[in-house]
Amino acid sequence: MKGYGMLSIDNAGWIEKERPVCGPLDAIIEPIVLAPCSSDTHVLHGGNGPKQNLILGHEAVGRVVETGNLVNKFKTGDVVVVPCCTPNWLSWNTQGEYTAHDEGLMASFKFLGSKDGTFAEYFYVNQADANLVMLPENVSPEAAVMTVDMMSTGFHGVENAEIGFGDTVVVIGIGPVGLMAVAGTKLRGAGRIIAVGTRPNCVQIAKEYGATDIISYKEGDIVKQVLEMTKEGADSVIIAGGNAETFRQAVDMTKPGGYISNVNFFDISDTLAMPALSWGLGMADKTIRGGFCPGGALRIHKMLEMIANGRVDTTKLITHTFNGFDKIEDAFKLMDEKPRDLIKPIVVI
Repeated sequence: MKGYGMLSIDNAGWIEKERPVCGPLDAIIEPIVLAPCSSDTHVLHGGNGPKQNLILGHEAVGRVVETGNLVNKFKTGDVVVVPCCTPNWLSWNTQGEYTAHDEGLMASFKFLGSKDGTFAEYFYVNQADANLVMLPENVSPEAAVMTVDMMSTGFHGVENAEIGFGDTVVVIGIGPVGLMAVAGTKLRGAGRIIAVGTRPNCVQIAKEYGATDIISYKEGDIVKQVLEMTKEGADSVIIAGGNAETFRQAVDMTKPGGYISNVNFFDISDTLAMPALSWGLGMADKTIRGGFCPGGALRIHKMLEMIANGRVDTTKLITHTFNGFDKIEDAFKLMDEKPRDLIKPIVVI
């Protein structure tokens, strides 16, 4: 079969591989809609270590073409939504609170890690009954593909930020994950939502999703701007973009007793540090959390319920649509180049 991915670090292209074998609990899927992600480009450029001949992609809606003999919920022809995080539900760690780390750090994120991804004529999903969701009749595949990572990850940032009614929240970075964090923050009842970003189309969508204020790093230090606007700082800060310095800035702009929630994928070469004063010499009661989105079918079912019932419109994230399997390469290159008008590209197969 044909797939698109990384031949080696910084070297992307088409790859010929054998079609994956379906285990008794698994399913083989052919894609209907795909979405390249900055995590894919991050892996291509070595952010997850050296890899060779790896098919990329982890955001997909597809059609079931084969199921294992122990799969009960799905059959050939079903259209399904595929979470980016597909845990091994027999692992000890998935019996705890955090399902993203079944057999080690982020090990439930099997696409890009322990197996080939979704940019292929066929891909397989482990433990299909627990890791696939039927596409609801009133949700489009284009809207659904935005749930499997962008919405789930952005909303996880909101969950870890412990947002309450009337809180002041800062969202740093308003790419697709940050925009979903803005939408989730509004749904959680925040009173004031300060979004940090500069791209005009992202700023517009942030406002549509509920941002009350926009600040830009081009207009001065973002910590100073937030403190001037809020006097004592934000109740919660969600980091959805930036670099290692952004971590310190987030801590500095959070008031005592507040929460810093990170869903930004830092680079393996980064060092996260802050002056002791940022954390009140250790006495500020500021809670720092960083997390990868939870895995499995129930999580994505809940995301789809919010779309189906009009709580959020994820299609606002989609700025570029490509048609045809061979266009995966063009969409991926666009995601890698990140032109100023880009939020999220999709490929309709």
